[in-house]
Amino acid sequence: MTGHRLSRPLRGVRHLVLGLGTVVMLAPFVVMVATSLKPKEEIYSPEFQLLPHRLGAAENYHEALTQVPLLHFLLNGIIVTAAIFALQVLVNVPAAYALAKLRFRGRTTLFAAVLVCLLIPYQATALPIYILFYWLGLLNSYAALVLPFTISVFGIFLMRQFFLGVPDDLVDAARIDGMSEYSIVWSVMAPAAIPALVAFGIFSVVAHWNDYFWPLIAVGEQGLYTPPLGIAHLKLNGEGTAFGPLMAAATIVIAPLVIAFLVAQRCFVEGVVFTGMKG
Repeated sequence: MTGHRLSRPLRGVRHLVLGLGTVVMLAPFVVMVATSLKPKEEIYSPEFQLLPHRLGAAENYHEALTQVPLLHFLLNGIIVTAAIFALQVLVNVPAAYALAKLRFRGRTTLFAAVLVCLLIPYQATALPIYILFYWLGLLNSYAALVLPFTISVFGIFLMRQFFLGVPDDLVDAARIDGMSEYSIVWSVMAPAAIPALVAFGIFSVVAHWNDYFWPLIAVGEQGLYTPPLGIAHLKLNGEGTAFGPLMAAATIVIAPLVIAFLVAQRCFVEGVVFTGMKG
């Protein structure tokens, strides 16, 4: 009983901290959406008001969609992020399976190399990759936006942690049934790892959908711009002062991520929890 009484204040403090953290995290997004709904005179008003007195959403969203081909930029983002995730799955799942379930010399060393690679920011390798793509003639193409991220060391680590929790008896039974290692990966392990794949997919899509650094370097043609480059292009067209259309464009760009997360929320939480429990 005493322990229960002591835990109540602790739970209250925890909920308070989480609530404050939620407010801090969501405040910029609330202001962004509210600004996208305001007319220009209210945006530049010296008095801050969260809710607009007069809706200016129609003009802001219309300008965001017409000043630049924002829908085309969104399509580019979908193509790039989907291609990156598909290639990452093709590479990460077999690699993680090998590190988790196969016994071979050097396995521990390879996994240590994966952990080391987690510490290397991709900005550090941007210049060598740019020079390589220049020699190969791949700059200003979808390949330039996709190929550098085909291998995800974080994805390999995450999937390996999940596969460690899959019973070895299941793998052995598949081998006794005559399944090849390749068939085991895609017919047994991959279906069991759907929550982990969804969790990794959320991380991957969010990271590459919002990536501004590499697309800014790799492509120069407007037709290949991704959503962050599109917002930057809109800002330059409006000389950086069209805050209403800018916030409208940012809301349009973020909306698919929010919808995707809400749809996949349960699988995302399960994937993170299950991979975190594996040793």
